[in-house]
Amino acid sequence: MSDVFRIGTRKSVMALAQTEEIVRRLKATVSGIAVEIVKFETTGDIDQVGKLLPHGGKGGAFVAQIRDAMRRGELHAAMHSLKDMPGNEDTPGLVIGATLPRDPPGDALVLRPGLSLDELRRTRGDGFSIGTNAVRRAAYVRRLFPEIEVIHFRGAADTRVRKLDQSEPQRLPGGGAVGPADALIMARSGLMRVGLADRIVHEFTPAEMLPAVGQGIVAVECAAQDFDTRKLLAAIDDPSAHACADAEREVLWVLNGHCNSPIAGFAEIKGDAMALTASVLDLGGERIIETSRTGPASRPRELGRAVGLELLARGAADIIERSRPV
Repeated sequence: MSDVFRIGTRKSVMALAQTEEIVRRLKATVSGIAVEIVKFETTGDIDQVGKLLPHGGKGGAFVAQIRDAMRRGELHAAMHSLKDMPGNEDTPGLVIGATLPRDPPGDALVLRPGLSLDELRRTRGDGFSIGTNAVRRAAYVRRLFPEIEVIHFRGAADTRVRKLDQSEPQRLPGGGAVGPADALIMARSGLMRVGLADRIVHEFTPAEMLPAVGQGIVAVECAAQDFDTRKLLAAIDDPSAHACADAEREVLWVLNGHCNSPIAGFAEIKGDAMALTASVLDLGGERIIETSRTGPASRPRELGRAVGLELLARGAADIIERSRPV
């Protein structure tokens, strides 16, 4: 591999913005480093119509191709949105070398022009449709707006907002379409990255809609045995975000959740303590199991394991199994 530090990423506007932030931090920390961004058009970027499950979920759609290039020695590191990285499976030979400081982790509501939040609340969503591709968001939306129609909605963040504004239906695999959507549920951090934060009409609190595990965290992955790269990445690592990531992902590991499981988790550090809340919902949002615990911030995986085991003890495995694709 050349002396130029090569980092892989997706071609989307948001992924490139996240990767450029990594590059900026590396250059500010490591004197004289030369960095090349290697862009990938992943399976999930090529197919912006179908559901992610046939591609192996988010991991297969957005992560696998870049990981393969890193394993072949073509890259020193790879940028991933942490919420896209599978947390219920081992990744032999790879390690998260750094996480950037966490962006706001919550979800946000974006409305089509002419529709108000008051109207949506007054009608409880009756007669309106809301677009999302995330089973977690769909489950929470069905709890918050019982009458609303949830429709499958794919695409990069800026593309989804454009479709919303232009009343463009979402094409479906094999033909047909749904929509157009009246509203979208999206990650606040993603809207910020693509310059669309001004479209947010409501930010969901964790009590309303618990974030996805790792949401708002940018992860930099590298080969476990590449200690030179690990040393470079350690210089830009944010310990608080990394600890929260470890706790939240430990919950996924314990639950053995799959890409069709509505699972949420969010950790916060205050002083020397970490608070972790996680939940498991059924696909319809009718049943939810949620638990919270606090522990030492220095032992995040132990806290995540305890929360995951408590969820299992309260029946989470049954909900997860019922949502598993046949």
